Amino acid sequence: MTVNVTKPALNIREKLAELDKPSGIAGEAMLRADSVQEQRNLIGAGRKNLIINGAMQVEQRGAFTISTSGGPEYGGPDRFHMWSYTSTEQVTAEISKSTVGGTPTGFADTYRIDVLTAESSVAAGESLVFAQYIEAQNCQHLEYGTSDAKSVTLSFWIKTLVTGTYCFFLQNSDGNRIQVKEYTVNSADTWEKKIITIPGDASGTINNDNGRGLWCGWVLMAGTDRHGSKDAWRTTGADYATSSQVNAVGNGANNIYFTGVQLEVGTVATNFEHRSYGEELALCQRYYQRGISNGALGVSVHSTQATFGFRLPVEMRSEPTVSLISGTTLSCDMTHVSGSVTWTPANFRFKSKSGFTGYGATNSHGALGNPIEPKVDNIQADAEL
Repeated sequence: MTVNVTKPALNIREKLAELDKPSGIAGEAMLRADSVQEQRNLIGAGRKNLIINGAMQVEQRGAFTISTSGGPEYGGPDRFHMWSYTSTEQVTAEISKSTVGGTPTGFADTYRIDVLTAESSVAAGESLVFAQYIEAQNCQHLEYGTSDAKSVTLSFWIKTLVTGTYCFFLQNSDGNRIQVKEYTVNSADTWEKKIITIPGDASGTINNDNGRGLWCGWVLMAGTDRHGSKDAWRTTGADYATSSQVNAVGNGANNIYFTGVQLEVGTVATNFEHRSYGEELALCQRYYQRGISNGALGVSVHSTQATFGFRLPVEMRSEPTVSLISGTTLSCDMTHVSGSVTWTPANFRFKSKSGFTGYGATNSHGALGNPIEPKVDNIQADAEL
């Protein structure tokens, strides 16, 4: 005798909801995913962080004090810059170890902004931004300008004395588009993790080239001319914040710290992608390099002139601007005889993204075929966005 037993279809998602088992935002997103690929995107499998040096490990330049140039100014941890619009405040920026200001769990370094001269009265056109550019060809998978434009989620840690509403903006340089988001610092002088999701821009454009793709900016101060709308993509104007933006540099005793910066595809903030120092350094060297003198060799072509070649360890984003870090003289050793080469960085026989050959005058120690080796690290190459 055969007995047939049938059971009704079981909806696992509904049963989990009935159990009222807390799964969290990430767990709920995983349950709603329609494919394995979508789940992989949600958990960020593989390389995911669009930000370079988000853990603030690499600092090739050292500390610097900003001016009011109205352009990106680099110093402190690599790839990040400060941008001051007609402001009169003065701040320094540098890498800070855990012994200064502390760090959140899992991080050893921070980007430290120290207010030296406070901006007590913010004029209408003033603003101060902490930011990073992302190269356009690294943004192609975001599919801006199509109906498949992808959302991105930003996560980061911040510590500051000034509580209240802050603004973050994501600007699409090629498409002349921007979206502003607000976040809140709740407790003074306390590390807080912030998470912001920005929807994809179906009307934007990001060229497939080595130019500026996205500009990620954390606003620290903004006058009324810099105030605009939030939470929607719009044409870029002079407004990078909302009227709720606090003045984080109005107190000369304030230090502002950032670390653990991650920008990833999707609507969920996953664990920070820790890369090795060597990987992070190589990524940074695409945009800026120093220590180029180490291992370089040259030769004197006669008693008063020498030529020398430099092979860059990492191909740079574009043909770099090469300069001396200080002074106008490149100190060298000539076959174990102290000598010098006076080199003007405009004098090149050849220059590319991979290296360059320069020439300059030698002192009286020069002779035809005399080997020359730079003995100080005094050359830098810059290909920043």
